[in-house]
Amino acid sequence: MRSSYLFTSESVSEGHPDKVSDQISDTIVDLFLSKDPEARIACETLTTTQLVVLAGEIRCKGVYENGQWAPGALDEIEAAVRNTVKDIGYEQDGFHWQTLTFENHLHGQSAHIAQGVDASGNKDEGAGDQGIMFGFACDETPDLMPATLDYSHKILERMAADRHSGAAPFLEPDAKSQVTLRFENGTPVAATAIVVSTQHAPGYDAGEKEAQLHAYVKGVVADILPAALLSDATEYHINPTGSFEIGGPDGDAGLTGRKIIVDTYGGAAPHGGGAFSGKDPTKVDRSAAYITRYLAKNIVAAGLAKRCTIQLAYAIGVSKPLSLYVDTHGTGTVGDDRIEAAIQSIGKLGGLTPRGIRTHLGLNKPIYRKTAAYGHFGRKPEGDSFPWERTDLVDDLKAALA
Repeated sequence: MRSSYLFTSESVSEGHPDKVSDQISDTIVDLFLSKDPEARIACETLTTTQLVVLAGEIRCKGVYENGQWAPGALDEIEAAVRNTVKDIGYEQDGFHWQTLTFENHLHGQSAHIAQGVDASGNKDEGAGDQGIMFGFACDETPDLMPATLDYSHKILERMAADRHSGAAPFLEPDAKSQVTLRFENGTPVAATAIVVSTQHAPGYDAGEKEAQLHAYVKGVVADILPAALLSDATEYHINPTGSFEIGGPDGDAGLTGRKIIVDTYGGAAPHGGGAFSGKDPTKVDRSAAYITRYLAKNIVAAGLAKRCTIQLAYAIGVSKPLSLYVDTHGTGTVGDDRIEAAIQSIGKLGGLTPRGIRTHLGLNKPIYRKTAAYGHFGRKPEGDSFPWERTDLVDDLKAALA
């Protein structure tokens, strides 16, 4: 790595149109998993002015069987969608939870996909699709996440909390952030630029109200970033286009899965290309990305490396991963090949098969709506939520390497 460089990551708020779509899709995942832990869901959401459209494939006992919806199921789906939009805070003429038009085009899962994924006879449950998945961790922050992304997320989380509580009533749901840090020898030493664009109430684009908004944002940044990173040289770009009153799905159409870099590592690590939201955990796009983060985080937490990237690869319908790759970027205390062997020797990981991953992390539960804004990684594990953020594999890794 270069010893001195600038790096930037962005985040988007829960009210960003793509994130509205992600949250709706994961609301549907949670709804179906709450009815049937073995449900199969691939739900895509389109949002635009006063419109939400669902499309995709499902299989869910007691909800959708033999091509038929159970009584009341369609009403329950629509209510869940509207409540999600309400929770985010959209009560605007261009997008309102009560008055928007809702369309449901979900239908049954392909039998050909089902036969490849389902366990039968001597065949173990296979991966829900082919693909490559990456996990990453580094010691730049206590959450073992890239600092640029971690701070970008936390700025918007604070602003959303203030909006919901009424502490910042001039804020509206749609917002974006971006943090640029200067690194020396791999360590962040200064924030060179902060960008925040936030939807706002009328009038907060000029005069005293604009100054109030700018002062508020700078205050949030000062609360989130370590003081040592901020200085008079830090550049702020707050609503650089001027007025931002029209936002959310009314300002730009939203689609599930368009914020995969925001969802993962802010560009600091590779991405296999598959989105997470709207997918049940048999889809390795989701579950294998979670287990690779879990492994990478535990490797860094165990002091085996300062940075770690892990890749897994799968074939549709095949349970065993095709490959496991570990790269500690020259920061490892033992060889990367030894870490690979240690991972493969830990029985509780179930051979990193789709079912083994879901069993170890407890993924067949309605835990996904929370993941769909402010990142899937670097979050606090609480109860059943974010189990891939636990560091309970540290002792196993150390024992396997002893």
